[in-house]
Amino acid sequence: MPYFKQCFSKSFLIACCMYFFPDTRVRGWFLLDSYLPTFFLTGAYLLCIWLGNRFMKNRPAFSLRALLIVYNLGITLLSLYMFIELILATWEGGYSLQCQNLHSAGEADIRVAKVLWWYYFSKVIEFMDTIFFVLRKKSSQITFLHVYHHATMFNIWWCVLNWIPCGQSFFGPTLNSFIHVLMYSYYGLSVIPSMRKYLWWKKYLTQAQLIQFLLTIVHTLSAAVKPCGFPFGCLMFQSSYMATLVILFVNFYVKTYRKASSRMAGKETALTTEVKNGFHTDYFATANGFQNNKKAQ
Repeated sequence: MPYFKQCFSKSFLIACCMYFFPDTRVRGWFLLDSYLPTFFLTGAYLLCIWLGNRFMKNRPAFSLRALLIVYNLGITLLSLYMFIELILATWEGGYSLQCQNLHSAGEADIRVAKVLWWYYFSKVIEFMDTIFFVLRKKSSQITFLHVYHHATMFNIWWCVLNWIPCGQSFFGPTLNSFIHVLMYSYYGLSVIPSMRKYLWWKKYLTQAQLIQFLLTIVHTLSAAVKPCGFPFGCLMFQSSYMATLVILFVNFYVKTYRKASSRMAGKETALTTEVKNGFHTDYFATANGFQNNKKAQ
């Protein structure tokens, strides 16, 4: 208990210093010097969802097939670049997997920060996921989880880039970039009708995302157990935020897949009970070429 009290008191002082003195290594980088662009872009995103749904209410859905293929291919390639570059940069800097501070790796820290800037910027690009749902009238896809995840990640990563742009911050984006390679390649392929029959792995994408969040929590807390100078308060915030995503994704998974399996099992049971003397009841309903309702006539 004294250890955690000491950590919290130190974290409070560090947080105060960080607020007034952002990391000088990212000064002048696009969108980072002021929070206002990030705030207004997030507000514009939420406003577009609301206005877009109203605009599309009585209009036919757009197809956007060619645009979606290009968009998803672009995000896939960007995610692949970030994944590879983060591995190379952290390897060059000799990053510790358990806990890595913010200043010991020299130029490698700058290299990591540059990749994480692209990770931050990719979150505003990914706002288009929701805009495409609106234009295609896929309202069922615009869930609280979807909007919460997109809006919060962009804002959180503005804070990360300003105060903790390297060190321990590398792990989550590395995993997430790999998951996004799989996810956006899936989305891109799903737009092509002839490819849909081969896309059996959507369920496993959600499982992979859950594993990613849990691994990130474990990695984050490992630095709290054996500290290396990375801000303790940031570790606690990241763990708490990831916990909210785990809860929301588990809820989504249960609703989407477990209940769907139950419905399918129920349908199979109903079909079994409709068989009589080796024939399905539909056989009797259409025997001799007549439907039952036609016989009644």
